[in-house]
Amino acid sequence: MAEALVNVLLERLATVALDKVRGEFKLVSGVEEEVNSLSRNLEAIQAVLEDAEQRQVTEATVRRWLSELTEVSYEIDDVLDEWVTQVRKRQMEKEEKHALAIAKKVRSSASSFVSGSKVRRFIHRREMAGRIKELNERLALIDKEKQSFNFQNTTRDPELLVRQKTTSLPNVKTFGRDNEKNLIVSKLLSESSEGNESPLIIPIVGMGGMGKTTLAQLVYNDENVKSYFDKRIWVCVSDPFEEIKIAQAIIECLDRDNTSKNSNQLQILVECIYELLEGKKFILVLDDVWSPKLTQWEELIKSLCNGAIGSRVLVTTRKKEVATLMKATTQLILLEELAQTFCLSLFYYNADMNESSVSKELQDIGLEIVKRCNGLPLAAKTLGSLMRNKKKIHEWQAILRSKTWELKEIQQDVFRPLLLSYHDLTPATKRCLLYCVIFPKNYVYNKNNLIELWMSQDYLDAKGSKEKITIGQNHFDDLVMRSFFQDVVVDAKNENITCKIHDIVHDFLQYLTNKNECLIQDFELGASERTEVPNDKVHHLTLLHATESDSLVSFLLSYKKLRTLTAIDSSNNSTNPIFELTVQLKCLRTVILHPRNNGLVEIPEMIGELIHLRYLDLSGNEKLKELPSAMGSLYNLQTLRLVGCDSLRKVDVRRLINLRHLYVDGCGSLSIIQGIEKLTDLQRLDRFRVGDCDEENKFEDLKDLNQLQGGLTIETKGNPNMAEKAIMVNKAHLLQLKLDFQLSYYAERQREIMNGLELHPRLESLSISYYEGGAFSRWLLSLHSLRVLTLKECNNCRSLPPLGKMASLESLHIERLDGVEKVGAKFLGIDGQTSSSIFISFPKLKKLTIEDMLLWKVWEGVEGWRREEENSENNNITIMPCLSQLTISLCWNIKALPDFLWKTPLQKLHIKASPILQELYRRRKKRAEISHIPNIKLG
Repeated sequence: MAEALVNVLLERLATVALDKVRGEFKLVSGVEEEVNSLSRNLEAIQAVLEDAEQRQVTEATVRRWLSELTEVSYEIDDVLDEWVTQVRKRQMEKEEKHALAIAKKVRSSASSFVSGSKVRRFIHRREMAGRIKELNERLALIDKEKQSFNFQNTTRDPELLVRQKTTSLPNVKTFGRDNEKNLIVSKLLSESSEGNESPLIIPIVGMGGMGKTTLAQLVYNDENVKSYFDKRIWVCVSDPFEEIKIAQAIIECLDRDNTSKNSNQLQILVECIYELLEGKKFILVLDDVWSPKLTQWEELIKSLCNGAIGSRVLVTTRKKEVATLMKATTQLILLEELAQTFCLSLFYYNADMNESSVSKELQDIGLEIVKRCNGLPLAAKTLGSLMRNKKKIHEWQAILRSKTWELKEIQQDVFRPLLLSYHDLTPATKRCLLYCVIFPKNYVYNKNNLIELWMSQDYLDAKGSKEKITIGQNHFDDLVMRSFFQDVVVDAKNENITCKIHDIVHDFLQYLTNKNECLIQDFELGASERTEVPNDKVHHLTLLHATESDSLVSFLLSYKKLRTLTAIDSSNNSTNPIFELTVQLKCLRTVILHPRNNGLVEIPEMIGELIHLRYLDLSGNEKLKELPSAMGSLYNLQTLRLVGCDSLRKVDVRRLINLRHLYVDGCGSLSIIQGIEKLTDLQRLDRFRVGDCDEENKFEDLKDLNQLQGGLTIETKGNPNMAEKAIMVNKAHLLQLKLDFQLSYYAERQREIMNGLELHPRLESLSISYYEGGAFSRWLLSLHSLRVLTLKECNNCRSLPPLGKMASLESLHIERLDGVEKVGAKFLGIDGQTSSSIFISFPKLKKLTIEDMLLWKVWEGVEGWRREEENSENNNITIMPCLSQLTISLCWNIKALPDFLWKTPLQKLHIKASPILQELYRRRKKRAEISHIPNIKLG
């Protein structure tokens, strides 16, 4: 944590040096030199932090030193942030006052006020100067103390120095993995190579401790593999990827007496391997590959291209990007968790016990212990070894309930592979990962929300033009690649990405933070069962199931240095007291308050004193009717989440000039977001309601919000005017849009709105609901990047637009277009100009759903169109060549489906609540037409 925090501080100090805030430093004697000294001390400490971060795992004194550094760094960050905030707020207020004076054409002078203001600023500067001086003295002592540790200025992973090298020898006993082994063996022995390339590369990818090396050993020593290959080579690569050492090891395996292996010139080594492999069918295992550069890999692979057809390279790695770099993703073997039955067998084997003779009592306890392994073979092995000398029931029960043994043992045996992956992360990515333990186990993380949380803690330092959101996405993707995140789910429209953290990974992260930095307190547990840590060490606190009590008040107020407070599933009577206490915790950057039911009734004005606050989530507080005016003092607020605050009527964001993310979905009573037109840097807005009254938002409020990203729902209420045209066409970063014309009754006005909402061609997903304007606007066909389209309850639409011309469309959902009776060639995009050239209708469409079309009777293909054309024999039209899933539901009057559908690569056909169609395709002759489709449901 300290390494990333120091990096953040140095970035902040460098920014301050170029800021107007620097001018304030010069107004107080000695402050500028103190700030410069801060930078120098931090830079000196920064040089050894990588070594210190790695040594803290086993050295308590280093851990203490880093803890002191972290505390001082946090306080420095608070002081700098407070100073910068006050200066910029004064600048903003001065500009507002000047603008108001111009508007009123009066002088904005009040000598007594100015005089008092100058006095307050002078006092504040002196206070800041004193705090900076005191912090700098503490930092200087920490810098001096580091000399006693003999830290190294190194970027090399020290754990790798003690990690035992793997060998090709198999383990004495293995369990499970037969299916994976057989799959890999079949790939190794297959006569065909991908694109006739030799050698074929097969990566085994999985998180640390999953058994990649064990599996590779099983394959390597398989009798069929031994007899199939002329040469077998095993090289443990580890980190860093040094092609010279790898080449030397390969030569050693091929020809132990070859003197070329002693050369340090890559060219000589490559030529030697090239000659030794000529005409030979070989298998090369590269075990534990981390981060080769493309140039390094290309040089090494040159030496392997002289082997016979059928040669193979088997790679084990924790990183999917390694398979990508090696251009071997199609052959990738993703190693999943070991089945519980095999984990049990591995556990008992290492416990030196016969599984079949274990007593029922021990079996029950043993099963609970093995469940904690969650499919990790290394965990099962470690836990089994721990039980080797424990044979009595009370001993097993004590182990099952103990918390201390895990830290001592897992540090060496289970956490080691995770630690390898962890140390390979950048400091910023490490800190992002560690922050995830503010949430309990099995929590479902949302990618966008997680990135915003990281932003609130200043973990994402943007350099140059690179956006913080992009940096956060890179961190997230990297953690997915390293298997720290699992169960990644992407919704059908690519709008939301969620994931989980494995329980063992969660324990590992808690171990790294020593349960001090991030603390979770569950109030459903008794006081004796809760974790007790020093209050002054906790910076991120999560409360679960909190209830109102005197102990809650004293408990919460004792954590004065909190930067994150999360309250999940709190009782109704505790929500308001928690928030009243929250506003007294002045260092807070992040506040999340999710009640069990209704939650907050009001927010105290004191919230304006939380000047450091960046992230405020009040979602689910259904009784909250208004936000206090003091919210305007939250100058640094970046994210405001109000999802499901159904009683909220108005939100005022006029002074929240740093707001980047605003979420108001589910705020059914919200009619106006005051000042939203000023937030030209707003990046996320989930819902925007447009009305026709003075106290409601207007379409033109969106005109200059051209930095919007992700998804947006625009909901019209009443009959709003379209005063501005081309409101949406400049929003190049907006990927998903939902247009909901709810409660709008005038078709002509809706048509005007639709025509004025010309969209940017980069849009990827569009949903149009309750549109009564008849035909859709022409700009619909200009959306060349659109992948997902939904048309729902557009009742005045008499015919479908020529959607077949949309080159990128992959998913199409049509529902309740009650005016449509016939679908034909126009829908496919076929017209008179099509006959003279090759045309592909719906070239990328994979999924087509048509639901609840009450009047729809006819669906024609190209037959009707061709009868009217002179070139009736023309066969230059291809229709839906990628269609894999078709659903027809609640279409009571449709009589048949067009023949072109049976020429598509359909994999799923589902016809439900459409009786005529269902009866038709149950008949033997018609059933034969669709018999080639693997998955058919008629009902």
